[in-house]
Amino acid sequence: MNSMNHPQEADITVVNTHLNFPKVHLIAPKRAGYIHIAAEIDPIRPFGIGPESPRKAEARALAKRLAACLEREANIVRATVFVARFIPPGTHHPEGVHKPAFDLVVLIETIDTAAAEALTDTPLYSELIEGLRARSNYLHVVRAHNGRRIGSVDFSKDGIFLFNYFHGEAPNKLIPIWEYTAGWFEDRTALDNSELLVPEPGQQSEYGLINHCRWDHWHDVLPDLALRPTFKSYVLDNFAANGVSPMPILYSLA
Repeated sequence: MNSMNHPQEADITVVNTHLNFPKVHLIAPKRAGYIHIAAEIDPIRPFGIGPESPRKAEARALAKRLAACLEREANIVRATVFVARFIPPGTHHPEGVHKPAFDLVVLIETIDTAAAEALTDTPLYSELIEGLRARSNYLHVVRAHNGRRIGSVDFSKDGIFLFNYFHGEAPNKLIPIWEYTAGWFEDRTALDNSELLVPEPGQQSEYGLINHCRWDHWHDVLPDLALRPTFKSYVLDNFAANGVSPMPILYSLA
């Protein structure tokens, strides 16, 4: 492997070095702050087939109503609600870490990390958190910043949205191995956007980072994950060699 293509190799263990995918193309991270709120209410059924519980319907309506209110507040860029549709191939659940089964997610983006922290002291935010907590079996909340970016995620229309929850035995390897493998997604799935959410210091997150991105259609991503052998040999095997566990879930807009 050409070290000039992958300068981050010094920080990670690389396997299957006969494979050579282009280095991921990154742009400057946003100054934004984020709050990622993830609730487990109903089981995640493939492609969202099947009815949702009354509790899930209440939680979805609450989240959408309060997200619309939050977007009218100063210093908030957007508040977006997602519902889970599919758990794709590539999941590895490490012992001792909560296995994500988040079927309802709210992602709040603010102008900067200070605004995200200030938001947590507001009545609207408290209403959202307490309302979702009362209607869910498990709630995971984390404030984050944008650690890396391929491009901005388009929220203006529906699509296939990924939240990939990563746990690392050595947290310092999480971003380097994400960078190393992200070139595969650019090359094989034509991915042109991704915003990496890195928890703020002091946050009690189960996950060392959360990757968020979007494709237009199911066929843009699922066949590559299911049928391309290099997804395992280049992506998953290198995650495993570095003690990194990806736990992806695919979503649509609520």
